[in-house]
Amino acid sequence: MAQCSRNVVVAWLVAALVPVLAPGRAYAQAVETVKVAATPAAERVITLPGELAPFQATAVTARVAGFVEQVHVDRGAIVRQGQVLATLATPELVAQTAEALTRVQQAEARKAEADARLVAATSALERVKRAAATPGAVSGLEVERAEEDAAAAKAAVDAQVQAVAGAKSAHEAIRVLEQYQRVTAPFAGRIVERLVHPGALVGPSAGALFRLEDTARLRLVVPVPEVSLGVVTIGRTIEFAVPSHPGRTFTARLARSAGSLDGRTRSMTVEADVVNRDGVLAPGMFPDVRWPIARSAAGLVVPVTAVVTTTERTFVIRVNAGKAEWVTVKKGAVTGDQVEVAGALAVGDTIVRRGTDEMRPGASIK
Repeated sequence: MAQCSRNVVVAWLVAALVPVLAPGRAYAQAVETVKVAATPAAERVITLPGELAPFQATAVTARVAGFVEQVHVDRGAIVRQGQVLATLATPELVAQTAEALTRVQQAEARKAEADARLVAATSALERVKRAAATPGAVSGLEVERAEEDAAAAKAAVDAQVQAVAGAKSAHEAIRVLEQYQRVTAPFAGRIVERLVHPGALVGPSAGALFRLEDTARLRLVVPVPEVSLGVVTIGRTIEFAVPSHPGRTFTARLARSAGSLDGRTRSMTVEADVVNRDGVLAPGMFPDVRWPIARSAAGLVVPVTAVVTTTERTFVIRVNAGKAEWVTVKKGAVTGDQVEVAGALAVGDTIVRRGTDEMRPGASIK
């Protein structure tokens, strides 16, 4: 046993002293190498979080004050545009309508009186003018007075005509409000929330009766980081997936872009339209969006293990005429065990597959 240990020590000393004893001889380090490969110019796709929102959403409120008489729909109901959602009882509106109608009738009665006075004044003026044809029968003052009375009667008729028109307009305005006794859907969609029951007092300032959302078409809202923005092409189709339907891919069409970056998040909000006629998707879902990034030129790829990162630099070790050469690079996207790099490299260059900073520049490599 002692003899065996002595032989191991001797062998180690020999290996350590060989470079010293023969300084003129070069000893190359055997390493595994690989060629730098090229990746063609293509489009890279990354995954971004998004959110589905209704294409249209509104709180349906009452336009007039009244009591809820009937509620015709409930949560989850699919409604068409103009469909009656609730019916209101509006006793105050009925009283206002009757009062407005009375004012119209009064204005018309006053106009009739003014018309009668105008007829009388016009007849008196004609008689005075006929009498004035006989010299000395009627004084000129009486003729002027008859003309003034006729003009005043005509002005009174014109004023009553305007009063009748104003009263009718006020009555028509109240009649228009009567149609709001029926609360209707402003657009086709789904009732997502019912907030009222029969007997409730409602009005313009009393809050919403329903919440209506257009879910047949959705907005896919994606905040795209500045570094991943690329080119936003309106009309382009993108793909996304939702956790509630694993294995299924949905599509959306890019429709609009904010056109400006958010100063806090350094991202731009982009919207895509999603057709959802079958109702599989719902507002509020958070899909994973496959966002395309355009790449203008071909790149270089090397094994991930070939890139060495120190506190001073990031580099790969190129084999040049049997010698190690450090080449500074910048890392890009990682795909599997390959990484994109940019630097003073060329396709076909030989590099060390497993780089290390212990392999100094100028070291012999076999």
